[in-house]
Amino acid sequence: MPNARAGTSPKPKSGWWCSPQRTVPTATLAGMPSEILYDVVDHVATITLNRPDRLNAFTHTMMKELLVAFDEVDRDDTVRAVIMTGAGRAFCAGADLGGGGETFADRDGEATGRVRRDAGGIVSLRIFDLKKPILAAINGPAVGVGITMTLPMDIRLVADNAKIGFVFARRGIVPEACSSWFLPRLVGISRAMEWVATGRIFLPDEALAHGLVRSVHAPDDLLAAARSLATEIVANTSAVSVALARQLMWRMLGASHPMQAHQADSTAMAMRGRSADAAEGVRAFLEKRPAVFNDRVSIDLPNPFSLWVEPTFDPG
Repeated sequence: MPNARAGTSPKPKSGWWCSPQRTVPTATLAGMPSEILYDVVDHVATITLNRPDRLNAFTHTMMKELLVAFDEVDRDDTVRAVIMTGAGRAFCAGADLGGGGETFADRDGEATGRVRRDAGGIVSLRIFDLKKPILAAINGPAVGVGITMTLPMDIRLVADNAKIGFVFARRGIVPEACSSWFLPRLVGISRAMEWVATGRIFLPDEALAHGLVRSVHAPDDLLAAARSLATEIVANTSAVSVALARQLMWRMLGASHPMQAHQADSTAMAMRGRSADAAEGVRAFLEKRPAVFNDRVSIDLPNPFSLWVEPTFDPG
């Protein structure tokens, strides 16, 4: 795949969500954040990991702020797509190792026999449940949780000067953030095990060759390319249909038989087939004009997963 270069972004068409543009200042979201920035422009939310002096190393505070931001994304019908990137020269250099040798030690769990939830996994599961498509614009080093947190994102783009590493075995720990589920599904078990077992750092071209990333870009072009993709989604699709398709795709990765997908697809088609968006989509096609989709994720998103039992975490 050739390196992508951003072209002209399609302009959003009319519709309820195209009312006057709303920009959230990149400083506060309900009194936060301190370790991320949150910005909405032209229906695309940009979440920026914002600890550039620490290469955006992941902390418990960052985790909590990301969860608040994802809740805001799902709550706000004017947000149609999300881009996550990093401030400064890194995307995320992994977990903050300021705790030294005790960084990963769960002493409370050792004493009580109860397992502490992995913070990266909490973030990954929240992204898995997100109702909006999310793109990773990996602008620099993405190591450890800095790369595993991107695995449940829908599309990953990377700068050509970035470095990537699943370095856990070199730190005496194991892959986290649900990556033992996501990574083999994205790149296959053999490539996943090679990267995890060696723990080596590799470059964007290798990530591209094995399907971990969609495209490689010059650093100055990366965000524009991600925004072009996000804007294409905004300009041409039904928000509810994209949200539903996202959940169908991700959840069916774990299905034991295609009949489960057939059940969910059939239910979703029945629900969406009688929606206002479906009628508008067909009329617009027949009339050779852009569609104006008005259904809202917050109130019109159906649930076709009647047989889906949501697992819960057992601390032991």
